[in-house]
Amino acid sequence: MQPFEDPPRQRSVKRLDEDDAAARVQHPEDLAEEEPWTGKMMEHVDRINRSEALRWKGDRFSPQDDVDERQDFDILRTASLTLLGLIIGFSFAMAVSRYDERKKFEVAEANAIGIEYLRADLLPSGDAAHVRALLRQYTSQRIIFYLAADERRMGQIDAETKKLQADLWSTVVRVATTQPTPIVALVVSGMNDVLDSQGYTQAAWRNRIPIAAWALMILIAIACNLMLGYNERRANWFLLILPFIVSMSFLLIADIDSPRGGVIRVHGFDLIAQSQSMRPD
Repeated sequence: MQPFEDPPRQRSVKRLDEDDAAARVQHPEDLAEEEPWTGKMMEHVDRINRSEALRWKGDRFSPQDDVDERQDFDILRTASLTLLGLIIGFSFAMAVSRYDERKKFEVAEANAIGIEYLRADLLPSGDAAHVRALLRQYTSQRIIFYLAADERRMGQIDAETKKLQADLWSTVVRVATTQPTPIVALVVSGMNDVLDSQGYTQAAWRNRIPIAAWALMILIAIACNLMLGYNERRANWFLLILPFIVSMSFLLIADIDSPRGGVIRVHGFDLIAQSQSMRPD
């Protein structure tokens, strides 16, 4: 039995279809002209393949790839750098204001001690000598507070300060109880200013830049440096300028904000001068 064969007409039509398909494969642009949606689909697939190849190759973002993406990236980087500059500026202003506050309270404390030292003349001779001796000890203790760089000594310094404050207050209260006159009341008021000034100073030294502000500054600085170097394909020493400037800014802010560490700090010069003027003849 002979196998079934196509008639001659069917074989010729089939051969034409095969030749037309081969031509379409060899010339896809003709197919795109005949069927626009098919050409667009092939173009989209080719674009996806190129992007995937670049991604697997490990190429970084390039401004030539997409202008719109580059513009968005530049806007984000500029906004981040602006935000970092504003936060650094505000933090520097906060640190400087706290430093000025510590200086102001140091001057106020020295003035309060000096005025009370003079007002001690209004007390009886025995009590006046005792108050003056306690004020000299108290001033020396306050100078130690300003010059101490070790936080572990603060417990002992605070204990000695509180003891001297109790002795000073008990002395003037005893005199005011036995002699309740307006002149003695003036001495009591001056002693109250001395004790209050120490409390204001203590509060100012504890007023620091919050930890959350430091964390936010560090995170934004890291992000800005990463975005600055993300678009660079070759090593460039200019990229070290921004990290250096940010690091120096952080160092300066931390130095000013630290009451005991660093170079820029309140040394208690007014208290030292007041102590020298209170030496007995």
